Amino acid sequence: MYLNSLKPAEGSKKTAKRVGRGIGSGFGKTCGRGHKGQRSRSGGYHKVGFEGGQMPLQRRLPKVGFVSPKTKGSAQVCLHELEHLEQDIVNIESLKAANIIPQYAKRVKVIASGKLTKSLKLQGISVTKGARITIESVGGTIET
Repeated sequence: MYLNSLKPAEGSKKTAKRVGRGIGSGFGKTCGRGHKGQRSRSGGYHKVGFEGGQMPLQRRLPKVGFVSPKTKGSAQVCLHELEHLEQDIVNIESLKAANIIPQYAKRVKVIASGKLTKSLKLQGISVTKGARITIESVGGTIET
């Protein structure tokens, strides 16, 4: 193989469209642009996102990210935070009283982070799969 024998793969190179070279070429006179109109003129096409003068989508949408309103009333509790509670029955009121969750929280979920050694009774609190296994393995119960 020599450098002067290298060729591109068959069909990978298309011949350029030679416009304005007579009617026999298929691209004579109007050069494939049709008659009249914005797209037939040189430099005459709209910018990306242009909607004909209507306020474009990228300007209609707000510039800030989405924050779900559900996150305002929910909180997370780790297993190691439950370890510090004095009472055996854990519910939303007892977690608010211990300043583990904020006062506005309406929903609480226990996540499997940290260790738990004492048995607790959870009431009205959702738990993850890993947290459920840990709580039940130390003798705790979960009431939803």
